Amino acid sequence: MQSRRPVVLITGGSRGIGAAVAQLAAARGYDVAITFRSEREAAEQIVERCRAAGANAVTCQGDVAVEGDVARLFDEVEAVLGPISHVVNNAGITGKSAKLAEASVEAIRSCIDVNVLGALWVAREAARRLPGSPGDIARSIVNISSVAASLGSPNEYVWYAASKGAIDSLTVGLSKELAPQGVRVNAVSPGMTKTDIHERSTQDAGRLERLRPHIPLNRIGEPEEIAEAVLFLMSDAASYITGANIPVSGGR
Repeated sequence: MQSRRPVVLITGGSRGIGAAVAQLAAARGYDVAITFRSEREAAEQIVERCRAAGANAVTCQGDVAVEGDVARLFDEVEAVLGPISHVVNNAGITGKSAKLAEASVEAIRSCIDVNVLGALWVAREAARRLPGSPGDIARSIVNISSVAASLGSPNEYVWYAASKGAIDSLTVGLSKELAPQGVRVNAVSPGMTKTDIHERSTQDAGRLERLRPHIPLNRIGEPEEIAEAVLFLMSDAASYITGANIPVSGGR
């Protein structure tokens, strides 16, 4: 089955922001591929929702931190949906919250492996393939960064903030490399958002509410609000935007 619709590959699309992006993209005329590392059932549920919205949609299992997995993921998507026109570089982890002095080697290394190396492998593969996509379909990469890159996440995830700083640099540099080939590269930097990453990373059940007063809009963001920014950057409405980083953080 070959698709004439724009095709978006979303890494880490089984939950949270990635899942919201997948469903919004399906509703707006994209065919959708989402990758997952271990949560197959959750990924299949998101794909079913995308299909219900009229999209061709597939799941692909793999670990973005493994270079060989990334090329295979792109191959699998293209074999089913056709040439990929958009990539949302979303897969990421934090590790358990701690001060940097108390953080384990394992927590830091796994975060860097996924958030930095994984994002680089995905971006490199996209840079190899998107310029060869049909010229009548807009092509773009949207990297998911974080306002943590500028805030630093002291006492919680300094290493995670550092990993997202790498994403910001990747966005700027790659946007300049790919602009002559008509591929736009941008980023979205979410602030505090209602996803299960908070439950996975800390035992502080009240963390979101504790941080809410520090957000000028005085509320926690929804994944769908992040997805709106991603879809905007993928769309023709953003055709003259590349190298940009949009904070979606309630003003924080």
